[in-house]
Amino acid sequence: KLNQNQLKKTLFPLGNIEKIVVRKIASFLLIAVANKKDSTGICFIGERNFKQFLKNYIPAKKGKIINKATNEILGEHEGVMYYTIGQRKGLGIGGLKNHDSGSWFVVGKDVVKNILYVAQGEENEFLLADKCLVTDVNWISGKTPENNLKCQAKFRYRQPDQEVILEIIDETQVLVKCLNPVKAITSGQEAVFYYQNECLGGGTIDKVYKNDKLLDC
Repeated sequence: KLNQNQLKKTLFPLGNIEKIVVRKIASFLLIAVANKKDSTGICFIGERNFKQFLKNYIPAKKGKIINKATNEILGEHEGVMYYTIGQRKGLGIGGLKNHDSGSWFVVGKDVVKNILYVAQGEENEFLLADKCLVTDVNWISGKTPENNLKCQAKFRYRQPDQEVILEIIDETQVLVKCLNPVKAITSGQEAVFYYQNECLGGGTIDKVYKNDKLLDC
């Protein structure tokens, strides 16, 4: 979300030094951070349960957990707002009778009906999407790239680069076409675009599609 006015006043004291080298330097200088675990939590809430954090602001509202493939009711959730597409942990439906032992994943949410849709298996077809509309896009250079640019994108934290084509709608909206189906693209989260070693910018995922059908994300 940063623009050139902000970046030109920003200092990056580590420059191009990679983390593994920073740790070696810190170890040589006997700085304790050399052996500190990587931070993987959400920085602004600290080390606490994310669902419990949300409950302080969003009241729980129980509803049905439904198998997307069969419409079978599998259990009950505490509120669709506490879950994200692709989530595996915390569903409370493991070990169901008459079902395979594979893990269940969140594949869709109907906020109006308060339904949480799940499917079994990490590569389940209901987890995959091939296109998304990204809005409120910020181009870090200040210039909108050429239409139909082939580049890379990330839709989730620590996700491998995904090959995409950017169909420019206007300077703040892009239709992102995935060259291969991508797992767990989720509306409301961020999409970030890269071209070689440059971060082009990014925006908010507004709508998600598969075979031109709008998905419930």
